[in-house]
Parts: sequence; structure tokens; C-alpha cells
Amino acid sequence: MEKARGNAKTLTGVVVSDKMDKTVVVQVERLVKHPVYKKYVRRRNRFAAHDELNECRVGDTVLIRQSRPLSRHKRWRVSKVLERVA
Repeated sequence: MEKARGNAKTLTGVVVSDKMDKTVVVQVERLVKHPVYKKYVRRRNRFAAHDELNECRVGDTVLIRQSRPLSRHKRWRVSKVLERVA
């Protein structure tokens, strides 16, 4: 895929769109404790990630790695498909 960079961030998320060529949209969900109410709140971010082989499908769980800017919105690459959807 890509040469490993020492301080590149990695995130795990679910593919929510694969309609583009060599690009997937990955939704990353994290839990954050609310500052006042101390309950956990789900925060979601969507990242456009480069998928060189067009192998990801909607519902797949993937590992994405931060990279150099590849286009206007793409700053991530799909590192590994962790779980395939049936």
C-alpha cells in the first residue's frame, strides 16, 4: 500500500460510500465524555480515503492511515481491510 511513516495517525472506521473511483468515505466514531453531564456522547467524523485497488465496499471496517494531500479532500489512505461485510 504505502510506506509506513513514523508519526502518521491511524484510525478505524466503517466505509459509508464507495461510489467514487479509487476513493471511499470512511466514518470514524469515538466516545467523548460530556464536560458538564459526564455522560458519553458519540462523535462521528467522515474522511475521504484513497483506495487504490477499489477493494472496499459499503459496510467494511477499515484501517486508514494519514498521508500527504492526494486531492482537495483526501488526506488518508486505506491501510487494511479489517472486516468484510457479507
